[in-house]
Amino acid sequence: MAFYMMTIPALILFFTFHTLPLIKGIFYSFTDWNGYSDWKFIGLKNFINVFQDDTIRNAYGFTFKFAILTTIIVNVISLAIAIALNAAIKFKNVLRAIFFLPNILGVLIVGYIFNYVFAQLLPQLGTYLNIPILSSNILGNPDLAWLGIVFVASWQSIAFSTIIYISGLQTIDQDIYEASDIDGANKWKTFIKITFPLIAPFFTINMVLSLKNSLMVFDQIIAMTGGGPGNATQSISYVIFHFGFSGGNFAYQSANAVLYFIVIVAISLFQLKVLAKREVDL
Repeated sequence: MAFYMMTIPALILFFTFHTLPLIKGIFYSFTDWNGYSDWKFIGLKNFINVFQDDTIRNAYGFTFKFAILTTIIVNVISLAIAIALNAAIKFKNVLRAIFFLPNILGVLIVGYIFNYVFAQLLPQLGTYLNIPILSSNILGNPDLAWLGIVFVASWQSIAFSTIIYISGLQTIDQDIYEASDIDGANKWKTFIKITFPLIAPFFTINMVLSLKNSLMVFDQIIAMTGGGPGNATQSISYVIFHFGFSGGNFAYQSANAVLYFIVIVAISLFQLKVLAKREVDL
């Protein structure tokens, strides 16, 4: 009885604030509801129009470009940092705490801070040092603004991925490394043949989470560019929010959200299948 008393309230809250809105969103995606007036059922019309929408296609292009680059940067750098922090160095625990700090900071707060850095501090520094590449606001350049978002998103995400990799590295028996040293293997060969294969499950977790979180990028865009300049940094999440709540296209963007949910699930399942097979092969 105590078990049900503890779990039922949580289930009710989860259903009310998660499952029910999801069901309602799927339902409204088949209607023409604008978010506040009457609606009528229109079937698959919204879903068909999504595939013909240039704004959404451009948002998909930006989102995947951003997500792929961010995922690569996060996993390469976080794995390198994890290996360094797992070595026998002084102040190891202090350094781990410092590297984890970005993860506990609010995303919007960090975004607004870096907005100021890119818009004010770096241009002033670049002008003073006569460095042309730093003398202009990167967030105001349609071709470069997305790189500023990549930098900030990667900087925050690296912290969490590093902790996961450190957890994986600590599961490796040190006797294996001692045997490798006796056999004369260098550091790179030890990493390729021993370290990386043994932390493959942790690599899978990080790849899936990193790509999923990058595909859902939103806060950094709101804080740093607002989708601009023009529509250069409009992600799918931003388009769904902006045009769904501000543009009166709630049902239409609900259909967009349903399709994007399917895309993210499909990509995550594909990653799990491919990377899990790699774990078995190793």
